[in-house]
Amino acid sequence: MNLITNTTFGGERPLFAIHDTRLENVIIDEGESGIKCCHDIEVHHCHFIGKYPLWHVDRSIITDCHFEVGARSAIWYSNDMTMRDCIIDAPKFFREMDGLNIERVKLLDADETFWKVHNLRVRDVELHDGTYPFMFCENVDVQGLVSDSKYVFQYVRNAVIRNARIVTKDAFWETENVTIYDSHLDGEYLGWHSKNLRLVRCHIAGEQPLCYIDGLTLEDCSFDPTSDRAFEDSRNINATIRGSITEIKNPISGHIYAEHVERVTIDEHIKQPANCTIES
Repeated sequence: MNLITNTTFGGERPLFAIHDTRLENVIIDEGESGIKCCHDIEVHHCHFIGKYPLWHVDRSIITDCHFEVGARSAIWYSNDMTMRDCIIDAPKFFREMDGLNIERVKLLDADETFWKVHNLRVRDVELHDGTYPFMFCENVDVQGLVSDSKYVFQYVRNAVIRNARIVTKDAFWETENVTIYDSHLDGEYLGWHSKNLRLVRCHIAGEQPLCYIDGLTLEDCSFDPTSDRAFEDSRNINATIRGSITEIKNPISGHIYAEHVERVTIDEHIKQPANCTIES
């Protein structure tokens, strides 16, 4: 493997089409497309300043790097990438990818990050600020996530999420085949218009959660008092709730058991078959 070390590159496409190369202590300075159309590279202890630094890069390992604000839209159209122990200050990372393994990474501006990523593995990652991370991702495996970004996990397919703490708004809309374990989910309108959504030992906070869903399973979950008007227009529900839930409103079908239900609202707007069983 070739070695490039202790060097600064700037301008446009300075490392175009390199392969079988290891970069150490390299600065990609102002300019664009510093490392483009490359394959089989390793990038260690490097500093990125210019925009679009890693496009069309296949089979790469990136560790202990820093991406400054100017390195926006840094990694697109790249496959089979592993990133560890990096700090990212720039938005719009990770687009149109297949095969991304990301571990112990902090994204300080997660705006429009992780779009259309297939086969995504996330371990101990922090997301801060920004909107719509994880849009249109498929085959997602998350273990350890802290996020305060808005509108997370929209239009996601086939995902398993464990040990997450998510404070957000309008999360998990239009998802399909998503399971969430042992997580804290705080956000308005959680899970609307989804199919086959399963929550296990999760705590749910925020207004009007879990509405307009087809195929909803809750196992040993709990609700914050802020969570009113839950389950409206949801069907095929199988829910077991620890503690109290403030309000259940117009569920269409299935079974809901809670230790205590403060209020059930069934009105003329309920949709058929209107045969959901509610027990406490």
